[in-house]
Amino acid sequence: MSTRRAPRRIFTSQKRGQPVGRGWRLNQEQQREVQEEKEGERRHDAVPRGTCMSMCPTREIHDREAQSRLHHFEMLAGTERDRRPRADPSRMVKEYSRPAAGKDSTRPSDLRPPAVLQKTVSFLIDDIAASGDLQPWTEVYDFIFDRLRSVRQDMIIQRVSGRDCVAVLEPTVRFLLYSSYRLCGEPLRRYDPRINDTHLQESLSWLMDCYARGQHPNQEEFQALSLLYNLGSARAMQHSLELPAHVRSSPAVSLALAINRAFLERNPVRLLRLAGRLDFLQSCALHRHLGACRRDLLLLYSHGHSSRNCRFPLPRLARLLGLDDPLASQLCLAHGVEVSQDAVVVFSKASFVEPEPGELRCPPFHGLVEQKQRERSVRSIIHGRA
Repeated sequence: MSTRRAPRRIFTSQKRGQPVGRGWRLNQEQQREVQEEKEGERRHDAVPRGTCMSMCPTREIHDREAQSRLHHFEMLAGTERDRRPRADPSRMVKEYSRPAAGKDSTRPSDLRPPAVLQKTVSFLIDDIAASGDLQPWTEVYDFIFDRLRSVRQDMIIQRVSGRDCVAVLEPTVRFLLYSSYRLCGEPLRRYDPRINDTHLQESLSWLMDCYARGQHPNQEEFQALSLLYNLGSARAMQHSLELPAHVRSSPAVSLALAINRAFLERNPVRLLRLAGRLDFLQSCALHRHLGACRRDLLLLYSHGHSSRNCRFPLPRLARLLGLDDPLASQLCLAHGVEVSQDAVVVFSKASFVEPEPGELRCPPFHGLVEQKQRERSVRSIIHGRA
């Protein structure tokens, strides 16, 4: 006869009415939360914090001086012609270096904290870009471009964000926009517009991300600049439509949106008329699109006014194009549009042609932008001062 063994009784400290296993689950959850907090603290501690209080780490100054890798903007006055020029510590700025295997780029003594990064940007603007003694400007651009890239690299390593990040990115964007206008037409060996565009777009994207996380006083200015620089971009337009109402309705953003609508509606006449209301830096942002807008206007008029009996006054066309009469005539002839000796334009859709590559250089057509700079200094343009 088999006997059934009684079930083993498990004694716990569970109180009457308490669900089975609840205490164990709470313990596990608490342990998981504590573990997550510890991991968060470790991640926070893992972010390097810069301790270099000068614009260039001491170790780099010594290395570059010993290797004769000083830029002449950084040399001590009077030693420029020496076999091994000496460094001027007050003008030395950390250069950009590509991350390499085995190279520690997170050493705190090589990283500049946010306050020093802002001081570095101010030095680059006030003492280098705004200096009338440092020429040519292509060399000034190369030096500042490289040193600003190093500043952004230090920011990325230290995960700088918020107002400290915005304080560096805003003048960086202004400098790159101004340079895209000032160096337009330079030989490719001196200035590469594609590289400038890549870094400008990255800086703008980073800046827009900062604006999405908090309120900043210059947001309207840079939202408008982004729209004008990326004229016709569906992504830029979508971003602008998602902005807070007070930003979207600001004068700068409203004007930039109106110009974008004119571009999307293929209305170059309205676009160029609105462009006359832009300030200097906004015009710098738009200027790379002006050639295509003027070409579209001539194509539109070549179809709409295609008649041997139609006579269009050259001065009126020049005003629409935002050019003086001689430049308007040059643009017409390059596109196959006839201009008579008595300053009359004869449009014909059959004669419109695209100009030969390199036939129309951009700088001579900068009048619409150039006239807005007036007496504004480079310092005031990049710092955003009226």
